[in-house]
Amino acid sequence: MIRLSALWNGQPTDRPCIAVIAPSDRAPAASLESAPAPAKPEERWLAPEFVVPQAVATISSQWWGGEAAPSFLLMAGWVVSIGGKPRFDHGTIWFEQQKPDFDRPPPFRHDPQDNFVRRFEKLYVALADAAGWDDFMVGSPCLLPANDLISMHMGPEDFLVALMDEPEWMLDAITTGAAELIRARRHFRTLVEKRHRFWYGNAGWMPFWAPEPFAGLQSDVSCMISPELFDRFVVPEIELWSREIGAVWYHLDGGDARQHLPRLLSLACVRVIQYTPAPSEPPNGPAHMEFYRQIQEAGKIVHIQLDASNVEPLCRELDPSRLMLHVACRNPGEGRELLASATRWCSARAGRRPGAEKPCVCRTQTSG
Repeated sequence: MIRLSALWNGQPTDRPCIAVIAPSDRAPAASLESAPAPAKPEERWLAPEFVVPQAVATISSQWWGGEAAPSFLLMAGWVVSIGGKPRFDHGTIWFEQQKPDFDRPPPFRHDPQDNFVRRFEKLYVALADAAGWDDFMVGSPCLLPANDLISMHMGPEDFLVALMDEPEWMLDAITTGAAELIRARRHFRTLVEKRHRFWYGNAGWMPFWAPEPFAGLQSDVSCMISPELFDRFVVPEIELWSREIGAVWYHLDGGDARQHLPRLLSLACVRVIQYTPAPSEPPNGPAHMEFYRQIQEAGKIVHIQLDASNVEPLCRELDPSRLMLHVACRNPGEGRELLASATRWCSARAGRRPGAEKPCVCRTQTSG
């Protein structure tokens, strides 16, 4: 937490924050493969008796090194979907498409009595109870933002056409939907904040913790819209969340969404940009160095998942005080060596930089 707090506050450090995970040397006795498969696909996502043991076993089977936050992705948060009709298989959750009536107010509302919402609430509390006060991070529910949810509910093509043909209706739909999701988040916070220390933060696929609450946002549909439409329909949702919570951690998905980076960097509330390259792009690493620099020069934190082989060039070239890396290693020993090497690489960078500040002393923290 010391390093993560320094990262959040822009304080110089001897290496970037690096979350390292690896298979544990002390794997739990009960194998995940031995657990019975759920009878129905929706139970794979929503049944506490299946999901909670799976979460605990998954967390226990990993070594969490450096700034890694032990956590588990509750993808079932997607069912808190402002009126969507979720459908499940064993690989994912999706939604039935709906044809809205533009002569009526937007129908996207949070229903706390919805069967799927109630089931997720039960699961969320059960996982918080399993985590106790601070055994691992449960974080905020994995709620999709209104713009992405509504594009799923309407279907991407109809959503994009409606942005042009029914702009006022769509802006109302997105901002009202965002307000409804904020209301839902408030409720989930009240359920767990007195029983679990890590009630906020991102958990699971890209964990992140800060010393203050923040909103984790995205707009995957934005890869298909212009900067002008992004400013009109997505930025108001970001600003709504910022007024409610404060800072924003933003997931930027692929090269087609990079056109929106200048607008995101102009928003004071956006503190972190997490980038995931598209399959057609080079993976995170040296190929994107200028892009990372652009984010850091705007005073933002860069958060990326990358291969261990690409860590060294980033440590040597980027500002460690605004860099968060997420790396998988083959074993804890390899992870410890990576953390030690990162300090040496950053020291070499500081030594060749004129007038470099002396880094603060933050001891490497590793688990296991």
